[in-house]
Amino acid sequence: MLYFTRWKALGIILTALIVCLCAVPNFFPEAQVKTWPAWAQRRLVLGLDLQGGSYLLLEVDSNYVKKERLDQVRDDVRRTLRDAKIGFTGGVVVRNDAAEVRITKESDVQAALGKLRELSQPLGGLMGSSGQRDLEVSEAGGVIRLTVPQAAMLDRMRKTIEQSIQIVERRVNELGTVEPVIQRQGNDRILVQVPGLQDPTRLKKLLGETAKMEFRMVDTTVSPDQAQQGKLPPESELLMSASPPPTPYVVKKQVLVAGGDLIDAQATFDQRTSEPVVSFKFNTSGARKFAQATQENVGLPFAIVLDNKVISAPRINEPITGGQGQISGSFTVQSANDLAILMRAGALPAPLTVVEERTVGPGLGQDSIEKGELAAYVGSILVVVFMLLTYRLFGVFANIAVAINVAMIFGLLSLLNATLTLPGIAGIVLTVGIAVDSNVLIYERIREELRGGRNAISAIDAGFKRALATILDSNITTFIAAAVLFYIGTGPVRGFAVTLGIGIITTVFTAFTMTRLIVAWWVRWKRPQSVPI
Repeated sequence: MLYFTRWKALGIILTALIVCLCAVPNFFPEAQVKTWPAWAQRRLVLGLDLQGGSYLLLEVDSNYVKKERLDQVRDDVRRTLRDAKIGFTGGVVVRNDAAEVRITKESDVQAALGKLRELSQPLGGLMGSSGQRDLEVSEAGGVIRLTVPQAAMLDRMRKTIEQSIQIVERRVNELGTVEPVIQRQGNDRILVQVPGLQDPTRLKKLLGETAKMEFRMVDTTVSPDQAQQGKLPPESELLMSASPPPTPYVVKKQVLVAGGDLIDAQATFDQRTSEPVVSFKFNTSGARKFAQATQENVGLPFAIVLDNKVISAPRINEPITGGQGQISGSFTVQSANDLAILMRAGALPAPLTVVEERTVGPGLGQDSIEKGELAAYVGSILVVVFMLLTYRLFGVFANIAVAINVAMIFGLLSLLNATLTLPGIAGIVLTVGIAVDSNVLIYERIREELRGGRNAISAIDAGFKRALATILDSNITTFIAAAVLFYIGTGPVRGFAVTLGIGIITTVFTAFTMTRLIVAWWVRWKRPQSVPI
C-alpha cells in the first residue's frame, strides 16, 4: 500500500495540480479573465444569495389553459361536422368543462358520434397505458357532449408548464444574464432567479407578455367608429394599438400567418428614416403563406398583432415573396430589442402572473459572502488545530491533503461553471469534516495496529489497507444521499448536493492517494522506528 511507482506518483500529482489550477480564474478580475483563451475562462458563478439579483415567482393562468382547451374542442367539433357535411343547430356551446352540439337529423347522430370520437386521443405517458383519453364523448337526445376529464386537464397543465419554462429560459438568456435558475414549483408556478440583475422591471415586462404574434388583414368594410357603435362583422373584432394614444382597428379574426412560423427577429434601423425597427424572417411554410396573403391583398392594410394589440398596420404595396419583412412603429432602441426577444423566444402557451417578487441587493449579497467566508474559515481552522493537537506530524499530512481537497473542489466546480450559493459553501465546509474523518479512521487504525505489536512501517501499511473498506462504505452512502438530494431537491438544496457530491469524490482521492503518497515519501525518507501519531 505504501509503494508508489514513479509514474503513479507523477500521475497523482499532475491530476491534483491540473484540477487545482482550474480554480485559478476565480482569483482574477472577470474583465481580465475574458481576455484569456476560451478554455481558461471557466469560473465559479455566485448565486443569487451571494451577488444579489432578482427573484420572481410566476403563476400560470390555469383558467386560461382550461378555456383555451375548451375553445379548441369547440372549433374541432365545428370543423369535423362541417367536413363530414353533418348538420347541427344552435352552434357548438361550451359549458361546464364540455362542448355540446345538437345534431339536426336523428339519422346523422351515429355518424356524428363516430366522427367526433376520432377527436379523442389516449393521454400520453403512464396514464396512456391505463386507457384514459383526453375527451369523453357521450350522447343523449340528439345532443353530443364532449367532456374534458380532470386527468386530461392536469396533463395539459403539465405540458403548458414545461413549455412555459422553456420559453421563459430562452427569454431570460436573451438578456445576457449569467446562470439564471428557472424551475417548476408546485403544480402551476415557475421560479425565476437571475443573479446580478438588480432591476427586475424589464424582466417582468418580458415574462409578462405572452407574445402571441399574429399577422391578420385589416377589415376595410367597416370603420372603427361603426365597430364601436356595434356594427361589427362576426368574422372581425375591434383591437387597440399597442402604442399610445390608443387607436382602434377593425381586424379580421382569420390568422394569415402565426408567430410560430417565425425563425428569426432582430432589432435594426430603417435605412431611410434611421428609426429603430424589427426585422423578421419566416420559415418555408410561413414564407409561402405570407407570400400568398400579400399577393391576394395588394393595396390593402394588414395588421401585425401581439397579444391582441396592433403593433403596426402597414399597407401591402407589393407582394412580399422573400419571407422577410420589418415592423416599424414608435419604437425606442430598447423596446425594439425587447420585441425582437419576444418574437425569437416564441409565444407563451398561457399568461404568467408575478405572485412574488424579491430583489436581493449587492450589499446583502456581500454580507452573505462575508458570513459564509467567516464560517468556512472558523470551521477549517478548528479542524486544522484539532488534527495538529491530536495527530501531530500526521495531522500536518492530513491538513495538507484537506487543503488540496478544497482546492480540487473549487477547481471542479469552476470546470463545471457551477453556481456557488450559501448552501454550497455549507457543503464545502461539511466536506472538510468528512475529509478529516477519513484521515481519522486511517490514523486510529494505525494506532490499533501499533498497540497490536506491529512495527511502524507495517502498522502504517495495515492502517491504510484495513481502513479502506470502512471509508468507502461511509462515503458511498453519503454520496447516495447527495444524489437523492440533487434529483429530488430544488434550488439551494441541489447546490448543497453538488458541492457535497464533488467533495466526496475528491475526499476519496486525497485520502487514499494524496495522504498515502505523502506518508509513503516520509517513510522512505525517515525509515521510522516509531510513528509520531
